[in-house]
Amino acid sequence: MTMPEQGPVGPEPDRLADAVTRLTAELAALRREAARRHLLDLAGGVLVAQHSLTPGEAADHLVRLAETMDVGPEDLAADIVDGATGPPGAASGDPPPERDGGPRTADDAARSGYGEAGSADRRARWAEAGTEAAARLGGTADEIAATLLDGGLRPLGARALWLFRRTETDCLQLAGRAGMNPLEASHWRWVPPTGGSTLHRVLGEGTPLWLPDGTGPAEALPGPDPGAARAVLPLRQRGVVTGLALVDWPGPAVLDEPVRRALTGLAAPAARILDAAAPGTTEPGVLAPLLDLLTHPAMVLRADMESGALHVEHLNRPALDSVRHVHGPAGRQLAQVLPAMHADLVRLAASARESAAPQRAARVPVEHRVGGPDPLHDVRVLPVGPDRTVVLWHGATDPGLSLSRVLGRLENVAAFEDDLITGESRWSEQAYRIFGLEPGTSPVPLRRLAPHLHREDTGRLDELLTALTRRREGGDTVVRAVREDGGLRHLRIAAEPLLTGGVLSGITGVYQDVSAQHHTEIALSATFDRLTAAQTQAALRQQLVLQLQQAIVPEMPELQRLPGLQVAARYRPAAEEYRVGGDWYDVLPLPDGRVLVVTGDIAGHGIDSVTGMVALRNALRGLAFTGHRPGRLMAWLNEVTLHTHGGPTATAVCGLYDPADRSLCWASAGHLPPVLLRDGAAGLLEPPQNILLGAVPAVTYKETVTRLEPGDTLMLYTDGLVESRRTGIDQGLERLRRAVERLRPAGPDEQADALLTAVTGDTDDDTSLVVFRVS
Repeated sequence: MTMPEQGPVGPEPDRLADAVTRLTAELAALRREAARRHLLDLAGGVLVAQHSLTPGEAADHLVRLAETMDVGPEDLAADIVDGATGPPGAASGDPPPERDGGPRTADDAARSGYGEAGSADRRARWAEAGTEAAARLGGTADEIAATLLDGGLRPLGARALWLFRRTETDCLQLAGRAGMNPLEASHWRWVPPTGGSTLHRVLGEGTPLWLPDGTGPAEALPGPDPGAARAVLPLRQRGVVTGLALVDWPGPAVLDEPVRRALTGLAAPAARILDAAAPGTTEPGVLAPLLDLLTHPAMVLRADMESGALHVEHLNRPALDSVRHVHGPAGRQLAQVLPAMHADLVRLAASARESAAPQRAARVPVEHRVGGPDPLHDVRVLPVGPDRTVVLWHGATDPGLSLSRVLGRLENVAAFEDDLITGESRWSEQAYRIFGLEPGTSPVPLRRLAPHLHREDTGRLDELLTALTRRREGGDTVVRAVREDGGLRHLRIAAEPLLTGGVLSGITGVYQDVSAQHHTEIALSATFDRLTAAQTQAALRQQLVLQLQQAIVPEMPELQRLPGLQVAARYRPAAEEYRVGGDWYDVLPLPDGRVLVVTGDIAGHGIDSVTGMVALRNALRGLAFTGHRPGRLMAWLNEVTLHTHGGPTATAVCGLYDPADRSLCWASAGHLPPVLLRDGAAGLLEPPQNILLGAVPAVTYKETVTRLEPGDTLMLYTDGLVESRRTGIDQGLERLRRAVERLRPAGPDEQADALLTAVTGDTDDDTSLVVFRVS
């Protein structure tokens, strides 16, 4: 079938894009014109009040004054408003400036030059007018914030504006923003009231905070990086701090008095943005979708602060299922939705709000009547404001423990619960089998279990009961249970106290039959003696390896004096002896006056690594006496590695220091870069890119020459100094570089010891370190 030809589709998107561009430009023009009219109207009002003019006469008078001053009407209007109210940022309540004999008028400002306000003040007044106009035109909080940023802050070098609204629980909600990307803004959508944070200190103290050089690395604030300048200003409405404005710069900035006055002046329109953009997302609105994600029942209760009545504000789906007998429960009083639980929940909610701490009850209501509604189990009441609480609970439709149904799937594990208020006890089915009792027999409370135990184990039960009832803390113990049929079972008891309103109301826990485990332990102990001899032999072998390593690579060697150098070497063994490794170092003066400096690391641990290390270290010592350069020495050492028993691989740095010209010719085989400390600044020397030793045959190793100066300190090390399980090697190298820069002036021995103390990897590996200083 032939498809009909389609006409061109290109113009439609083009026309739509043109229309959007045109409408956006028109809206921007309307906002500029509205801001202009707003500023002229304010100045006209000042002239009407000062000269008893009509609005039309005031407008003409403003035009004539502008012509006299040779300035634009809008700029003069900004000066007139400043003359009447003070520049933006002036303290509220300050009287306007006066002349001799009375206040200055607008004409005085024009004739005496008083109206020549600073450009920062004038921009602030323009930005305030633009903000008011954008708000009247229905702009969003982000659009109004953008007007404030473009009109008053960008000329000051600012990058972004963050506007935070203060919620009922002192959370900070991002209500308006401009200048940052959406991903950056999403990270700061909510700021919880964590103790001691910078934002909440400004919120509580109500005074601006100026950070021209940014914040420290431990203090996180919105902005491009910690070193960028920031200003944090409290926003007030009717004398109350209702939020914060945070302005950030691309980098450090000078926040002098004119800038601070301009920013303080822009705080007033910024505060009105929070009012103009009505709170759309309040904390209950955030709570609702959060509670809807839970699989257990949860609801939000709101207290009427006058009557004290609790209303159900929101229920998630599991909670709605538990109160399906009530039509439309949301919005009703709690007494109508859960009448049997009403009194207990009112008490828990009041305690949560007064103490600002979560409250817990094992069961609500405590007394359960047959035929009545199912109680709420494991109830938690959380305060989320002066009048709201969240109630979380577990539902149960049968008298059995929900935990029992889970433990019933596990062999030899049984659940129990003792209600200390009603005196009732409940066992899961498995408990009867463990104690050898018939199902249906009255369960034995934990506090009366002693007659069922071996008499030597009753003291352990008493200790557990003391922890549960007196110290109100959980615990566990192992006892022997004597069954009625004469059998003996080894039993582990693990229990936790249940508290209601701070009062011990019950005990819950599990019994676990560990008899099979006990018998297994007896069987294992019988074989322990046979294993001891083998373990002793292995320990002796490991000790010999460790002694061999320590003999070859001592922790603090005595180095002889070397021409033009001060040298210190350290070896730190692994944290655990079984990880004895193949790290080594060497400092060897040669007949031609040069000095061989080496650090290396054999992969792996144990005797194979140590024997491989001995082979490579001694081979390099002999090769160095040939007088060849480090690149050639490393190529020969690679061949030695390939022919060493066990096929090891290794990394190494090999250098030859010539005191005649203070040069270090060196090559690296996949080893970490040396650190050079010069004039208090530390840097990593970029090593030649060479493959590690023992990987492939016939390798050519590149070398480089580093010119050293008197006083330079060079440090060679192995990876045990910087490796971490939590961070990458780049972060470890940066930690080492910073630690070297912090070393106080001292000899190589003192600096080597200080560096080993300051920098420690967490892989429990051994470490070699060589520090040499040019005399």
